[in-house]
Amino acid sequence: QVQLAETGGGLVQAGGSLRLSCAASGRTFSNYAMGWFRQAPGKEREFVATINWTGGTTKYVDSVKGRFTISRDNAKNMVYLQMNSLKPEDTAIYYCAARRSYNTADAANDYDYWGQGTQVTVSS
Repeated sequence: QVQLAETGGGLVQAGGSLRLSCAASGRTFSNYAMGWFRQAPGKEREFVATINWTGGTTKYVDSVKGRFTISRDNAKNMVYLQMNSLKPEDTAIYYCAARRSYNTADAANDYDYWGQGTQVTVSS
């Protein structure tokens, strides 16, 4: 079992930055690939970024490439999402997810554990 808790959301102006953090419980955190997803009001949950167990492989949805960076610290059981140049369309609840696999994935159904989410609001 893995429990996930996101922090770092908030209200920011367009062009600003936020850093989301996800704390994971469990001694086998390094065995899991991790992902970030988001869900805006009235929309389906959307893949944002994923990282493999070593941190050596990452993937992003096209709309955040060059602006967002996913990273992890296995010693601290943490995964991060650095978000720069934020846009109003980035407004959503952001979820951290863990996958019982070493490899990345961009489908929500491929993830086994989810956090409760943290709200990110970008004002224009």
